[in-house]
Amino acid sequence: MGTAFWIRRFALVFAGAFTLIAASHLVRGRDIEHALGEAALWAAVTAAVFTAPRIVQSRRGQHCAVCRDTPELQDPR
Repeated sequence: MGTAFWIRRFALVFAGAFTLIAASHLVRGRDIEHALGEAALWAAVTAAVFTAPRIVQSRRGQHCAVCRDTPELQDPR
């Protein structure tokens, strides 16, 4: 798996986490600056925590048979 795959994965997780965290802060009545700042910080942490172990597992040759989310394990279509 190339660098582009992992960058896309990080960006996807970051975008999802950012959206959810920002929305939850805004619903709670926080200022938009505070909501976006917190969302950016925690989305980066979330994406790093999600992506880094998957990179390590991939380099070791360990793939999630349940997820089948890596290019090597996806069914050909």
